[in-house]
Amino acid sequence: MRAGRRKFSLRGWFIGAVLAVAPHSLLALETSLSAPGLPPDVVKKIENTSSVITAESRGLDTPLEVFSAALSDYRTIVQILYDAGYFGPSVSIKLDGREAADLSSLNVPARINRAMISITPGPAFTFGTAVIRPLPPETDLPEDFATGKRATTGAIQDAASAGVQGWKNAGHPKAALSDQQIIARHAQARLDARIELAPGPRLRFGKMHIAGDTDVRHRSIEKIAGFPSGEVYSPDKLQKVGTRLRRTGTFSSVSIVERETPNPDGTLDFDATFEDLPKRRLTFGLELASRDGMDLTATWTHRNVFRRAQRLRFEAAIRNIGGSEDIDGRLGLRLDQPDRLGPDDNTFWSALLERRNTDNYTVTVASLAFGARRTFSDQLYAEASAGFSFSDADDAYGSGRKFRYFILPTRSEWDLRDSKVSATRGYYLDAQVMPFVGLSGTDTGIRLYVDGRGYASLGTGGRLVLAGRIQLGSVIGPPADGVTPDFLFFSGGAGTVRGQPYESLGVPVGTGIAGGKSFLGLSGEVRGKVTEKLSLVGFYDYGVVDTSSFVGSGAESHSGAGLGVRYDLGGFGPLRLDLAVPVQGDTGNGLQFYIGIGQAF
Repeated sequence: MRAGRRKFSLRGWFIGAVLAVAPHSLLALETSLSAPGLPPDVVKKIENTSSVITAESRGLDTPLEVFSAALSDYRTIVQILYDAGYFGPSVSIKLDGREAADLSSLNVPARINRAMISITPGPAFTFGTAVIRPLPPETDLPEDFATGKRATTGAIQDAASAGVQGWKNAGHPKAALSDQQIIARHAQARLDARIELAPGPRLRFGKMHIAGDTDVRHRSIEKIAGFPSGEVYSPDKLQKVGTRLRRTGTFSSVSIVERETPNPDGTLDFDATFEDLPKRRLTFGLELASRDGMDLTATWTHRNVFRRAQRLRFEAAIRNIGGSEDIDGRLGLRLDQPDRLGPDDNTFWSALLERRNTDNYTVTVASLAFGARRTFSDQLYAEASAGFSFSDADDAYGSGRKFRYFILPTRSEWDLRDSKVSATRGYYLDAQVMPFVGLSGTDTGIRLYVDGRGYASLGTGGRLVLAGRIQLGSVIGPPADGVTPDFLFFSGGAGTVRGQPYESLGVPVGTGIAGGKSFLGLSGEVRGKVTEKLSLVGFYDYGVVDTSSFVGSGAESHSGAGLGVRYDLGGFGPLRLDLAVPVQGDTGNGLQFYIGIGQAF
């Protein structure tokens, strides 16, 4: 008997412990939603937003938490229905058959097994009266805010925002919503909406007061910003000021906030606060090709080098490591000075020392230039410079050839891609024109180069992308043997024709190969996503090099094709692997592979 009683006592203790825990835990919650007559998109939104229906994913696992979720869902669901134009709904949320709103928070059930949401939306309302006033001329209101249109809270909010923004665009920075009257007429399923706006005074820009912990000189900030003091207030002008300052790459944040009270003279001052980015930045890059070996690149950037938001960029590259050609490389330096000329303009110094060793030529180049850059928008800029370039070359035309130039390179870039590292739509255009004046007996001429790229996702949201590229180059003026080989054009390699060796196509000269005076390159890719991270690519490249300044029918050509794999690395772009073989021409020698970061173009 004693043993039996002891056994019963242990089992009773265990059952008691379970029951003690049970009131605080939810073993399983069955949920349902009934909403006859509601459009599927509204039902889906309620399912995704309801705290009760999503209790499991939200980690709500006690009866008190489910009860609290049900109480909050009344307001959430009604707001969703109002947003959709249903202003007379009935919402019922029952927990094990009892209306949640009728339960007391002091007497929550020990267990809740089932939650049932029932919605009777009522009729969809339309606008009876839809008035917003006063409005400045040429203000575009949302089309949905009009008599007879479906009445939604979103349409009312959009109309109020458009009216306020219209006044701000007209020079009234203190414009605001002053009053609104919303009346629901249930018998007619109509909603009357009257919105009153307070435009406030028309003001001009006053002063920009600089604050925050920044090392940039205030005078330089003012020169770069081009704050439009004295001009009529405009949100676009204010946004442009912030864009100019962010474009320097010096600041991690730029905040320009209007003051509460205008000045007696009808101007409005602004407070500008800045936070600086770390002054120094070091980056590395790597490209690997089966025949050309490995290319290593590094850049070191110093922001705000002289406390005037200047950017000093030093770059170094070592190429052909383990490749079929001798190792070569380059050293480059560029100093951008955004506060020299004023808003949207900057000056720069650039210097280059480069050695190139290829199967067809070797050349050592040194150059120094000074120029100016004009930024027209975030998508378009142009720059021009003047300087000197000196090169010593060995090529098919002879050894120890020297070239001395006064150069005037100009460049314009128009970038309307949705991404610089992995575009799915838009286009890109890079146009370069460089007149060169020969010194010490060197010939004079002009070098032209255009790189155009286009992208289309065919309505697939970026899952299937068609990408195309065209490259055109020309040297006009001197004969081919009167130009430094780095001004001439070759084809082959990752940047032109994959599957063909690097710069393998040129113009036959005796027993060697020289560059041509003109070049045409065509590339096409089909990019398809397999998963969110992984993509497959099929590509075809074609290149033509000619002896004349414009490609003709008798020009030398070759092509290559292959398959690639891309693995998305986020903001760095995809990790790229391309396998390519020659298709046409006699410059190829079997399978080539290319590894790098970012799309091929």
